Amino acid sequence: MRAVVYKGPYKVDVEQVPDPKIEHPNDAIIKITSSCICGSDLHMYEGRTDAQPGLRFGHEPMGIIEEVGSAVTTLRKGDRVVSPFNISCGFCKNCERGFTGFCLTVNPGFAGAALGFAGWGPFPGGQSEYLRILYADFNALKLPQGSEHEEDFALLADIFPTGYHGTELAQVSIGESVVVFGAGPVGAMAAYSAMLRGAAEVYVVDQIPERLSKVKAIGAIPIDFNKGDPVEQIRSMRHGDGVDKGIDAVGYQARVPGTGMEDPSYVLNALIQIVNATGILGIIGLYVSTDPGAKDPHAAHGELMVSHGKLWQKGLSMGTGQCNVKRYNRQLRDLIIAGRAKPSFIVSHEVSLNDAPMAYEKFDKRVEGYTKVILKP
Repeated sequence: MRAVVYKGPYKVDVEQVPDPKIEHPNDAIIKITSSCICGSDLHMYEGRTDAQPGLRFGHEPMGIIEEVGSAVTTLRKGDRVVSPFNISCGFCKNCERGFTGFCLTVNPGFAGAALGFAGWGPFPGGQSEYLRILYADFNALKLPQGSEHEEDFALLADIFPTGYHGTELAQVSIGESVVVFGAGPVGAMAAYSAMLRGAAEVYVVDQIPERLSKVKAIGAIPIDFNKGDPVEQIRSMRHGDGVDKGIDAVGYQARVPGTGMEDPSYVLNALIQIVNATGILGIIGLYVSTDPGAKDPHAAHGELMVSHGKLWQKGLSMGTGQCNVKRYNRQLRDLIIAGRAKPSFIVSHEVSLNDAPMAYEKFDKRVEGYTKVILKP
């Protein structure tokens, strides 16, 4: 079968690889119908993780069940499903408490496992024609048959639940003011989720015009940091006041407005400045413990200069970590089915799997309106 394979910084190829097989009675094989390129894939694509050449990318898979193992009881050939980016067993201590992003079973010695992601286990990604789903009864979420809502459902693998997770970590409530740093796919989903939860005002900080246009179209307030310090822009709009809650959807490759210089602690410190005392921060942007491209020796090991004194002084709380997709994906699916949510507004391009190298390049350069890409085998 064909699959997207990492070859080194800024290079992926579509190669022939062995078809997946049932390896455990709880496995299922799906034929991929849609698989997204994620901003997290770009961290690896740029050589900013410990990803090694040969890694098969893709952690947002959706498709049709082709085969099931002998122990699978709830799925049948022909079922339409979407799988979370994180792989979980469903029965360990963390999974039982809803922390499926930190499963203790699938990737021994590490709390968490993921498809096609460096450091999260040896599991091939789903930017391919077929994919093996582990613990399929637990991980594969059934969808209505047919092709309706294909783009919306594809986003249930990662970015829609992850954006919602940001609002859950920040405990966004009705009538509150919220700032989201980053208007990429996850940031847009966080802003959208904040509005679904009843936030009164949602500010979204970025510099890419197409991204800012997307969030403005759903009712958020775009803040272009090319026009000045975003903290000061928001305070000016709010007559000197800050906001109730803040979400980091940028992560460790943040850049300082007006300078272009990378500072992995910039967004964290900006949130500490702009969120009012006793507020809550939701940190869903990716941070790593190993960054081969970091300019600072401390940042290379995930050690950041954060204004902890101000954090403490203001009585701020902070929630962090990758999304526990299984905690949210069923409910978000049902919002889509009911017509109450349509996250596919962020999708800009559908391209053939064969065109993945071109799509990666354009998505990484943020050109030609590439805001979210779905690959079609």
